[in-house]
Amino acid sequence: MELNGASRNNCALLIIDMMNTLDFGEGPLLLRQMQPIIEPIRSLSAQMRASGLPIVYVNDNAGKWRSDKDDIIHCALRGPAASCVQALLPQPSDYFIVKPKHSGFFATPLQALLTSLEVRTLILCGVAGNICVLFTANDAYMRDYRLIVPRDCCASNVPEDNHYALRMMENVLQADTREQSELDGNNL
Repeated sequence: MELNGASRNNCALLIIDMMNTLDFGEGPLLLRQMQPIIEPIRSLSAQMRASGLPIVYVNDNAGKWRSDKDDIIHCALRGPAASCVQALLPQPSDYFIVKPKHSGFFATPLQALLTSLEVRTLILCGVAGNICVLFTANDAYMRDYRLIVPRDCCASNVPEDNHYALRMMENVLQADTREQSELDGNNL
């Protein structure tokens, strides 16, 4: 994966809100958009694991303040996106951070974890591209991370909103938005 000069030791993949119950009004819309991004995210995750690079699941607690990783995954496996969730389950070597709001950085230990791992390049994927992925990308940019947001690994309720968010991330946050298949796996 060509990472614009990033070495294999300073890159991490953030999988945002893919352990999702879709228990909200627009859930069916998001599910339709999520399904096509599953395989590209699986492929990207496999490349990262094969290269020994960290994968961090950053997931919303949906306002359930007593929830943890196991609760979130268990509930998501019973929801309408169960097949999507099953395809992307975290592995024991992966990290899992529960976030209370839109950005993966807000009120979470994400920054401390990335600093500990000496990460300088973030690959972001997940849902919703125009909300949680965009807010996380914005906060990452303000912290001087190099950003990669493969456009085929990101979805929103409405495709036009997703395209707009990707353009914002590319134009304003200087994110590389090529499809994951266009990234060169040899540089991971």
